[in-house]
Amino acid sequence: MAQTQASAAKRMKLEKKPANPVEEDETPSVFNPKYRVCPYLDTINRNLLDFDFEKLCSISLTRINVYACLVCGKYFQGRGTNTHAYTHSVGEAHHVFLNLHTLRFYCLPDNYEIIDSSLDDIKYVLNPTFTRQEISKLDQLQPKHSRTVDGVLYLPGVVGLNNIKANDYCNVVLHALSHVGPLRDYFLQKQSYAHVMRPPGDSVFTLVQRFGELMRKMWNPRNFKSHVSPHEMLQAVVLWSSKRFQITEQGDPIDFLSWFLNTLHRALKGNKQPNSSILYKIFLGEMKIYTRKIPPVELDDAAKAKLLATEEYKDQVEDKNFIYLTCDLPPPPLFTDEFRENIIPQVNLYQLLSKFNGSAEKEYKTYKANFMKRFEITRLPQFIILYIKRFTKNTFFLEKNPTIVNFPIKHVDFGDILGMRQRDKDVKDTKYNLVANIVHDGDPKKGTYRAHILHKANGQWYEMQDLHVTEILPQMITLTESYIQIYERCPNSS
Repeated sequence: MAQTQASAAKRMKLEKKPANPVEEDETPSVFNPKYRVCPYLDTINRNLLDFDFEKLCSISLTRINVYACLVCGKYFQGRGTNTHAYTHSVGEAHHVFLNLHTLRFYCLPDNYEIIDSSLDDIKYVLNPTFTRQEISKLDQLQPKHSRTVDGVLYLPGVVGLNNIKANDYCNVVLHALSHVGPLRDYFLQKQSYAHVMRPPGDSVFTLVQRFGELMRKMWNPRNFKSHVSPHEMLQAVVLWSSKRFQITEQGDPIDFLSWFLNTLHRALKGNKQPNSSILYKIFLGEMKIYTRKIPPVELDDAAKAKLLATEEYKDQVEDKNFIYLTCDLPPPPLFTDEFRENIIPQVNLYQLLSKFNGSAEKEYKTYKANFMKRFEITRLPQFIILYIKRFTKNTFFLEKNPTIVNFPIKHVDFGDILGMRQRDKDVKDTKYNLVANIVHDGDPKKGTYRAHILHKANGQWYEMQDLHVTEILPQMITLTESYIQIYERCPNSS
């Protein structure tokens, strides 16, 4: 008798509807097998599905309990009666919905769960996953082109990024970082950073999650379209940079790259130690900076000699880490040639790198005093980022230096900028190959950015400018106004 009453109570509990219409009953409808097959699956329109934007209700703008209508692609809140999703399903006769958090499918207004393996492709597009075996083959096997629902062919990892308004300066950096092998491999697996301990309410970690989601979408072999929108990623950037970087105003890629790498490093609980995060393992190098103060010019020789003997004017040595190296371009010629035409000035990359050989000195002026500095690299990282300083600001305007930098694509030897002690140790590990090149075109304020990236698996170079992706010859890359370059240490450099 007691067992009969218990089973009856259990049955009544299952059949009882929630009092609050927004409240969810997440219990799968396993007890009713006929609800496993939905007659409305053929109304799903995969061409309209876009999971790159913020997961919020298109009416109430809430992020809680959001569903995607798989017929029109819009987002709505709730599933119970009087919710926006329920009203939409009745008003528009759209019946199939996906919970964007739990990845479960429902039919409205009947409110039953759909269990069907034909929907797995939609689930995968919303949340792509990669096994370690799949990741290990990305740079080894000849890549296969994938086909979108429209029949367009695309290559995973070489997909366009949507320019919402003026975020091309962010897009080129994201393109470049997506082809830094160890960084990409780390973020393709959620488990890599799932163990990172963070205090309650540490929402800056959202930036790490958004970057991981973007990497997985860019390398997704089963995308519905041949491009990705970085909208969610950039919303996190705007928020956590306190609106320093915007998607509606042009910015500087080197500022964004520096901020982004350092913020990711801190979000992953990195510290000053070289191996404290994946970012420092890949990009962190070490140098010595030698500084000497210059006595004022108006002093006579005796006064200068007296000053130079003091402690303040002696050489100071400082050990410093670096994420990127700033290369200074020589000033362009002021006059035209004999044919009254401006010849585009050119400079060799090795000439720019001589700044870091430990013997070349450069003067730095402050409002208080002048200093002479020289730089000596003591440790080269696995990936070297070069920033070629093209823009100079003064009180009145921003000026761009159009000098072309001549550089080899492969086997660039950075050994000459190493200190003598390190040069003997690291003689076999000083050659690098170019993997990404960011270019600025046009005027200093109104110009645009594009990126050249190398797909390692097929050895092909691609030019990426927002949604436009084209193949490019390596010889053409060296003719551009390079702004940021990323080099990778040769695997078998000798």
